[in-house]
Amino acid sequence: MDTCPCGSKLPFSTCCEPIITEKKPAETAEQLMRSRYTAYVKGAVDFILNSTLEEKRKECDEKAIRNWSENSVWHKLDIISTEKGTSDDTEGVVEFEAVFTESGIKKNLHEKAVFKKIDGYWFYIDGEIQKPKPFIRTDAKISRNDPCICGSGKKYKKCCGAE
Repeated sequence: MDTCPCGSKLPFSTCCEPIITEKKPAETAEQLMRSRYTAYVKGAVDFILNSTLEEKRKECDEKAIRNWSENSVWHKLDIISTEKGTSDDTEGVVEFEAVFTESGIKKNLHEKAVFKKIDGYWFYIDGEIQKPKPFIRTDAKISRNDPCICGSGKKYKKCCGAE
């Protein structure tokens, strides 16, 4: 069984393949998002372009999309949240994170993607890159002169904090 790269744990042949090969339309914005990710994994650039809203296609650089698709190692897709985008909606937003390796460097693409349904077909309109959230310390910061956390009775700087 060839598991679908979109992370659904379903077979590719019944998950994203029918959408990518245009045998059936995506029923939801999330389903289109998953199939677009899978299209990047599989190098299905025509589907990536065809599933982009027609007015936005002129902004697409087919050569760059093909290069990114073919020269990246695609690791996983995580759907973080969805707003609307059901089979009954005409608009939807899918927040996702795609993890991939490009030029030997592991990267994350965190985006809020906007979709629109026209005549029964979902289309990608645009996406907004999400900035990483700042690290927030949940534990108290250990000062050099505090007692060591290992319980030795020594100051942290003289015990576990010593270089």
